[in-house]
This record gives sequence, C-alpha cells and structure tokens, in this order.
Amino acid sequence: MAAEIIHSSTQDTYDPVDAVFALHRGGKMEIRATVPVRDADDLSLAYTPGVAKVCTAIAERPELVNDYTWKSNVVAVVTDGTAVLGLGDIGPEASLPVMEGKAILFKQFGGVDAVPIALACTGVDEIVETVVRLAPSFGGVNLEDISAPRCFEIERRLQEALDIPIFHDDQHGTAIVSTAALWNAAKVTGREIGSLRAVISGAGAAGIAIAKMLVAAGIGDVAVCDRRGVVYEGRGDLTDVKAEIAAGTNRTGLKGSLADALAGADVFIGVSGGTVPEDVVATMAEGCFIFAMANPNPEIHPEVAHRYAAVVATGRSDFPNQINNVLAFPGIFAGALQVRATRITEGMKLAAAKALAAVVADELTPQKVIPSPFDERVAPAVTKAVAEAARREGVARL
Repeated sequence: MAAEIIHSSTQDTYDPVDAVFALHRGGKMEIRATVPVRDADDLSLAYTPGVAKVCTAIAERPELVNDYTWKSNVVAVVTDGTAVLGLGDIGPEASLPVMEGKAILFKQFGGVDAVPIALACTGVDEIVETVVRLAPSFGGVNLEDISAPRCFEIERRLQEALDIPIFHDDQHGTAIVSTAALWNAAKVTGREIGSLRAVISGAGAAGIAIAKMLVAAGIGDVAVCDRRGVVYEGRGDLTDVKAEIAAGTNRTGLKGSLADALAGADVFIGVSGGTVPEDVVATMAEGCFIFAMANPNPEIHPEVAHRYAAVVATGRSDFPNQINNVLAFPGIFAGALQVRATRITEGMKLAAAKALAAVVADELTPQKVIPSPFDERVAPAVTKAVAEAARREGVARL
C-alpha cells in the first residue's frame, strides 16, 4: 500500500517541464579541479609519481593533511532523511536535493566546499559509526534533517569521538539567527532581552536549541511547549532532553497549554507548525515580538501578527525579517575551519549571533532586525567572530 501511495504522489507532483525540475536536472553541483592537467608534467605532479611525496609526508606528519589536501576546507553534509524540511521522513534519496542545496549555499555564502552524504541507516550507533569512519576526509560535519530526539545523541557522541567541528544546523543555526533577531528586536523597541518572557512552540531540535541559547543570552524567562503543553520540571512524560530543558527554563513555573503560556508573553517563537488562534495571540503583551517560523505556513500569519506585535519575523523569503539559517552556518564553518577548530563551542555560537546582529545594528527598523541572506557583510562578520571566539576558548589549532 505504501508503495502505491508513493507512486501516486510522484505521478501527481513530477512535471519535467516545471522550472523547478528543470533547474534540478542533473543535480545542482559538480567537482572541479583547482590545478591544470594539461600534459605529462602536470600529470606527474598532480598524480603519480609526484603525489607519493605528499602521501609519504602526511604519513609521517598527519597534520600536513590540512595543508596539502582539501580536508581543511571541506564539510560533510550528513543526513538520514528522517526530518527533511516540512516533508518529514522521506528517506535518503529524496533528501539529496536538499543536501545538494545546502552544499551550494556553503560555497556561495561561505566559500566552503561541502559534500552531500545521505545515509541508508537511521540507528544512532550506525550513524555515529559511519560518520566516524568517514571523518578523515573532512574538516567538519554538518548534520542535517535528522529527527529528534536522536539528533541530540548523534551530535553529542560525534563531538566526543572526533576532533573536528560537528554542528547540527537544524538546532544551532536556527538558534543563532533567532537570538540575533531577538537582540535587535529588543534594541529597536528600546527594551533589554533580560526583561522579556518568551514562549517557544516546539520542543524538537530547533526549539530546544533556541531555548538554551536564549538562556545563555540572558533572556528574562523562556518556556518551551510541546504537543502536551508547557514543558516543566516534574511533568511525568518528559524525555531526558526535555527534562534537561525543563530544569533550565520556565523559572515562573508555568503549566498548562501553549495558550496559557502565551497570556502576557513578550515573545512567541514558533518552530512547530500548526496554527495559533488570533484570540490567543491577542492575549500577548502589548508591543510583543512574534517569530513564526514554520514553512510554508507560519504558526501566526504575518497579517494577524502585525495587529498585535511590534516586530514580526517568519521563515519565509517573501516577508521582512526572514529567520534563515544561511545567515549562520556558512560563516560558522568558515570561521571554525579557518583556525582548524576542534569543535564549535557555545561561546562560538553566541559570538556568531552577536556578529550577525551587529551587521544591521545601525540600520534597525521593526522591518529589519536581521540582515538579508544576500547581504555580503554577513559571512565575513560571522567568520571573523567565530574564529576569534575559537581562539579565546582554546579550541583553535591556528
């Protein structure tokens, strides 16, 4: 039955003359040489016999691999296809167009080479073992579209096993950009982030990471809500990850539904989908901020949000203040790779958020609390901030 459903869906959606399919035909990326191979002399340098000298040197001094191969500037974009965009568990093959897209964004916005790797396994042990075995070829690993709660353990175990940056963008990229936007939203309205009470709808990868970063950034209070309502200490059905976030958030001890939590709240951050009724939005504090980031349908449509909020952001490109991870991950990896960092620390993430916010600090309006993804100042600013933070935190090798 499942095969029949998939076949029917494919027949309904596949249109070879559609502009989207036309753009994707043959894939969106390729590999090109950076040195010429025009004659026998070139060949003898790029390949045998000359290459043997480089191989022998690396065998004797393994750190030279970063100087004489592409390793120090290449990232593996790894997925198992279980949480792809808003499509869910569509499998590794169907995830490849997204992973290719991620790879070209690395290159376009950060100057970083990236290789899409879609894995035909979903077990935590299998994924960790596979990535560890692949790691000698890469300077960093960007985990992508892996469903929660497995994504948390996979990232943690890879960080413990490897001495290269491991970064789950669905978590930390979203958190970095959201935090930067919130800092600027507070600034443009004459407030301090420490005076704000935020409510996050969604306790998956992004929601948990945003909550942690907002706490680190000094938010007044933040409560996370899942399908059952507010995540609070002592709630009997919490996973280990949710129990940890409950212990570090919700200082006022809120319980109940999302609607209960939003009454009087200063900030709504949506990373869950669904719809928040307008009568619930109306109970938020005057001059509130609404970041409704579900795609393609925000939890609160901007038209509704603007009736109540001083600042509105979405995940969409056709509205102002797009919370887009491309503002973060290219510069984060570029900075980490530049200094050959052994990991990406919480301090490096906060530095990225501060740098991102600072790009438009002198241009702030309620319609511009975050830069455009095409703002050419973004990647250099984030790259520099991350590299400097890596050196401060003692994880840089250069």
